[in-house]
Amino acid sequence: MNIKTETLIYALSQQFKQDILSADYQTRSLQGGTVGNVQLVTGTAETANEEKLPYHIVLKIQHKWERYGDPGSWRREYDLYTSDLGTTFSDAFRWPVCYHAELNAEENEFQLWLEFIDGVSGLELTGDMYELASLELGRYQGKLYTGQPAALQSLTNLSHADLMKKTYLHYRSWPLVYNYIRSAECEFPQHIRQMLIDIDEQSDEIFARIEKLPLVLCHRDFWVTNLIYADGAIALIDWDTSGWGYLGEDLASLIADEADIGHMVEYYQRCVPAYYKGFAEYAADAPPVAAHCVYEMILIVFGYRLVESYIHSEDGGKAQSLQTLQKVYEMKNTPLLR
Repeated sequence: MNIKTETLIYALSQQFKQDILSADYQTRSLQGGTVGNVQLVTGTAETANEEKLPYHIVLKIQHKWERYGDPGSWRREYDLYTSDLGTTFSDAFRWPVCYHAELNAEENEFQLWLEFIDGVSGLELTGDMYELASLELGRYQGKLYTGQPAALQSLTNLSHADLMKKTYLHYRSWPLVYNYIRSAECEFPQHIRQMLIDIDEQSDEIFARIEKLPLVLCHRDFWVTNLIYADGAIALIDWDTSGWGYLGEDLASLIADEADIGHMVEYYQRCVPAYYKGFAEYAADAPPVAAHCVYEMILIVFGYRLVESYIHSEDGGKAQSLQTLQKVYEMKNTPLLR
């Protein structure tokens, strides 16, 4: 891809905190969101003193697109990176440093030049890393919930607290998935079918309980490929879905979104108490961990998504979706680790 050399040099000058006169580059696509173009840019930069500095920097290019129920999400990362939200992070829990952000309003596109963090991510994360991510997320959300810093209050482009509920009701209104689990053609074991039907029948009561939980800043895409563990700390990428949500909402993604199926129940047992512990370190009025709704949130957010995936998948994908639902079923009566 073609990169504006002057923009690259500016971003590298910010990265190295000194004037960069020239730089060569190569690009390689990185895994990322399905709607963004994410490139790892590497090369050698040269300073005024003729010092040659190898570099790695990430370029994310995002075009406008429409997410159901959240029309401002396409440019949210640009808005957040150009706000003061970065001041709320710590060394233990943060996002990548942004060296340059540029919005092209005419073309409905933005570019972010970001720090490259070389660490452990995806299904390579260990149980200890899952637990640390949960603890630090709880601490971060507890700190913001209690302190209500001006940087948080000034944000204008955040997803709304009812996004989880609206998305669930949208899925539930879709005959393809709603009717399938109630049909004679459904291939799920009866206990899995009943688990999903029960959530529908109890949804009003479940949302009444969820809506009594603290309202916190949620990432809303807190799954393993957006987490990077490096040097004992957690970095979090892809903030385009972030907004107001309920305590524990992000844990549903950590545990169930394209999960490490063999360890799902264990991670559920470990992550929920770690998260509540972190939140309670800052929030004196934190609800008891026994009142958590993470199990219900997993089914609300991912239940029908897994049904859809099962319907549209080949044999391997069907087995994975069904195994995930089975692990969610096993969580219901599984005690949390203290």
